[in-house]
Amino acid sequence: MAPFTRSDLSDLTVFVTIVRRGSFRQAAIELDLTTSALSHSVKKLESRLGVRLLNRTSRSVVPTDIGAELARRLADGFQTISEALAALDLYRRFPVGRLRLNIPKDASRLLVSPVLVDFLRAYPQIRLDVTVEDRPVDIIAEGFDAGIRYESTIPKDMIAVALTAPLRWVVVGAPAYLSRHGRPSRPEDLLQHSCIQMRVGDNTAFPWELGDGAAMVRIDVPGPFCANETDISVDAAVRGAGLAYCLENRVEAELRSGQLEVVMPDWSSMGPPFAMYYPSRRQTPPGLRQLIGLIRDQEGLPSSSWHVPTA
Repeated sequence: MAPFTRSDLSDLTVFVTIVRRGSFRQAAIELDLTTSALSHSVKKLESRLGVRLLNRTSRSVVPTDIGAELARRLADGFQTISEALAALDLYRRFPVGRLRLNIPKDASRLLVSPVLVDFLRAYPQIRLDVTVEDRPVDIIAEGFDAGIRYESTIPKDMIAVALTAPLRWVVVGAPAYLSRHGRPSRPEDLLQHSCIQMRVGDNTAFPWELGDGAAMVRIDVPGPFCANETDISVDAAVRGAGLAYCLENRVEAELRSGQLEVVMPDWSSMGPPFAMYYPSRRQTPPGLRQLIGLIRDQEGLPSSSWHVPTA
């Protein structure tokens, strides 16, 4: 076989990415290439190696047995290379590279957006690539370096670093709505109100959790309107469509302006904090430690209470 070339490395990277993503289209997005370019790379690699690596149909991409074994061994090798390059950050003043994050909309609004300008100014050699979505995501399978979710939902095999204190959930309503329909005082009163239901990432309805500890009540509230993201729910509540259940931090501005009021404050509930999570690897992605530090500083959390390994 002819000596290994730089072109081979590029084709092998394409092949591993396609296997990991299970899709030419998703791999093309990650690598910023066209699907036709990826197809050409795979065909060239298969011709050079003399074996078929992928079984392709109109709906799926599955590695052959030989392809699966090659992808596994290459992934180990690329991880070693990645760790070796990441270790150079220990000798640089500034981290270098791309940081790909998957975060829910509330975390984007409350945590990342407020520190974004400071982060980009402080670390100009980092390319921050953020995908905002509320659905459950396998960050490894989908090619992300890290993600933000509620701490209680993060897989146990991930490293998680809290970004906030425990979060307070409240029921809110507009003064006009409360004037027309009255103010609930107990969880069961909600059954007589129009409540703006929330649909979580797996398309199931999100029950409202009221109170803490043994006194907590989980209630499936009634209502003519259901949404899968917070902004439209808060906007509907401001306009008097019904009561909403959300993070108190999310509606601070609306509460200050009087557009919304907290109802049943004694039945507010404390939930898990937002946390940054990433795979249990020896090296962290470039810029992640710095971003975590900025967010925690913004939230008033002590820097001494967390540690992200650097080696």
